[in-house]
Amino acid sequence: MKVLKFLDEHLEKIFCVVFLALMSAIIVLQVFFRYVLNNSLSWSEELARYLFIWMIYIGISYGVKLDKHICVDAVYTFMPKKIKRGYAIVAYILFLIFAVSIVYYGIMVVGMQIASGQVSPAMGLPMQYVYVAPVVGMVLTVIRLVQKIYYAITVKEWES
Repeated sequence: MKVLKFLDEHLEKIFCVVFLALMSAIIVLQVFFRYVLNNSLSWSEELARYLFIWMIYIGISYGVKLDKHICVDAVYTFMPKKIKRGYAIVAYILFLIFAVSIVYYGIMVVGMQIASGQVSPAMGLPMQYVYVAPVVGMVLTVIRLVQKIYYAITVKEWES
């Protein structure tokens, strides 16, 4: 139970920090090789780009967890308290529909990548590992949105 609680609280944060640290280290290494040793690494830019892609999609889920996504606050701020809960639930459900559709179509794209056998040019990495990032990120987003919807429905005093 402690492991699940830890993952619920820190999963996205851990992945984003690790991806950002790796990406930063790779870019610094590339700069060192290019300007100090006059020799460029062929794989560094590609790997940094793929880490960035993964970080973005995991970050979407983290943004949902923290309620930090862009929304129309002007309308929400002036709503009566009784309507705010319903408005938030509708917004979460619309976002959930979007996330589920991205998962569905993302799985199809990953399947096409597996069938094509395409690999990245510099590292030879199978491209399905890059194209699965939106699927993983949006599955995590779906989980976070279901948590938000459940909380919005079950909590007595709505504060958001």
